[in-house]
Parts: sequence; structure tokens; C-alpha cells
Amino acid sequence: MFPHMAEYKSIELSLLASCAPNLEKILHQWQDYLKIEKRVSPHTYRAYCSDVSHFISFLLKHNGGESPSLRTLADLKISDFRSWMSKKAMEGTANASRARSLSGVKNLYRWLDRHGTLHNPAINTLYTPKLPHKLPKPLHENQAMRILENADLLCKEDWIGQRDRALFTLLYGCGLRIDEALKLNISDLPNQDDKFLRVLGKGSKERIVPFISIVRESIEAYIQLNPYPIDKTRPLFIGAKGQRLHQGVAQKAMRALRSTLSLPETATPHALRHSFATHLLQNGANLREIQELLGHSSLSTTQRYTEVNAEELMRVYKSAHPRA
Repeated sequence: MFPHMAEYKSIELSLLASCAPNLEKILHQWQDYLKIEKRVSPHTYRAYCSDVSHFISFLLKHNGGESPSLRTLADLKISDFRSWMSKKAMEGTANASRARSLSGVKNLYRWLDRHGTLHNPAINTLYTPKLPHKLPKPLHENQAMRILENADLLCKEDWIGQRDRALFTLLYGCGLRIDEALKLNISDLPNQDDKFLRVLGKGSKERIVPFISIVRESIEAYIQLNPYPIDKTRPLFIGAKGQRLHQGVAQKAMRALRSTLSLPETATPHALRHSFATHLLQNGANLREIQELLGHSSLSTTQRYTEVNAEELMRVYKSAHPRA
């Protein structure tokens, strides 16, 4: 279930031809650290590489065309880092994207510091751009059920329709992230006597979630209809050509389904995970339990769902109470 090296092959750090050899070598070592030691997801890997590439490109112009080197990175002042962030802002980069870019470059600097390559405390004095307080956008229970019941509505082949139903049922029934679900192999499914599914989440942290009967039945129905040989080492969710299903295919299927069912644009595969947490909270589960099920490292992340419940409570109050 660990990300396979092949998933990173198409994600390359754009090392500038004019980049100093000592910096180029170090950047490749940092990439290896992200892939092999840190085991970041391909999505995070792509983002960090893109952010550092932009940063190195900025330094090339910022220093009048001089090849960026390790010495360049070590000698940068707070004003240089601010100039880089200002340039991204002038290019129209949103606060969230600039915050992520800063996170990627800080990751590189922390790694350089830990390995004794260089030390530059200036970057740690740079404030992260303020982010808007965003709340999860779950679906109502009836909307979630409509998605599960009609997942095969637009599919020409029965097995693909059942695949989508099984995937969406897993996301809503177990609260998985889409990439967690798509990394599963058939061998990861619990046997009939086991009522729990082991999931490998962010940062390669494993958690255990209840594998409820409706999820098991939906997945078993999909496996039986699947035209490809049942091999336990095979990906659980596969595309029309027999390869591991890509997130984009699942997202496209959800977009078509929500259009047909007249559901809001917030109806996405990830919204099913938000719905899982919100509906558990509404039905009496406590925050600590939900935190464990979602795999959140911080309870503050899980607490966002209490705010969603409060907003929904006020909406119902204002629409129903005669003196609201």
C-alpha cells in the first residue's frame, strides 16, 4: 500500500541548466528523501517540487542571472524571501497556494539544516499568508444516499457502474480519502471474520476503520462483475484497461452524476468523507472517535465538523422557528 516508485516517475523537479552543480546534486538528494524516507504522496511530492522549482527560477533572475548555489541559499535574507512571496502575489497566486509554496521551500531548508548542509534562520521569520477559515462541505444524508443508489446510472458497462458504487460506498461508509481507497489492493480487504479494514493514510500512518456490511457487499458485487482475473496482488479499483483507477476518472464520474441528479457542485468524492464525519457527529459519535476514524493527527482538524453542525442547526432554527 506504500506509494510505488513508478507513481513518481512523471513528476520531475525542473532543475535549471544554469543551476550550480552542488545545488543540483543536493536537490536530487532531497527528492530521494521525500520519496523514500518521508514517503510523501505523489500529490505532495509534485507540489513541493513545483514550489522549489519556482523558487530556484526566481533566484536566478533575482541575482542577475548568477547560477543559484548552496551559498546562494545560505546567504538569503528575509528581504529576499519576501521578494519571492511578493512576486508570487503579483502573479495572482492565491494565499493558500503561496502558503503551500512557502511550506515546500521550508521543508527543503529544514532538510538542509538537519543534514548539516547549510543553516539559514531567516526563512523561519517569514509569516505564512493568512488563510480563510474554510469549513468542510458535507452532503445531506439523502444526497449521499442518492449518489450511492444511482452511481451506475450513466455507465454503459455494469461492472464499471458497480465499481463506482463500491468506491463511493467505501468513501462514505468508512470515511476514506479518495487516494487511500485507490491505493488498496484486493489483498488489503479483510476476510469474512474480520470486521475492520487497515488503511494507510497521510505520512504512512496506519489506522483501522470498521468494514461495515454494506461496504463489503458492494465491493464483493463489484469484484464478481469485474471482467479481469481476480489476483490478490491486483489493485482493488481498476479502470477500463485493467490498470489502477485514477482519481480523475472517479472525479469525472461524480461530476456527471451530480449534474444528472441536480446535486450541488460541492458533491465530490472527498465530500463523501466529510459527510461520513458529519453524519456520525450528528448521530452521537464523539470527536475523539471521529478523529481516530478519519486519521487526523490533530483534534483541531476534526473540530471543524462541530462548526458545520452549528451552522446547520442555525439554518434549521431560522427556517422553522416562528420568532427566528
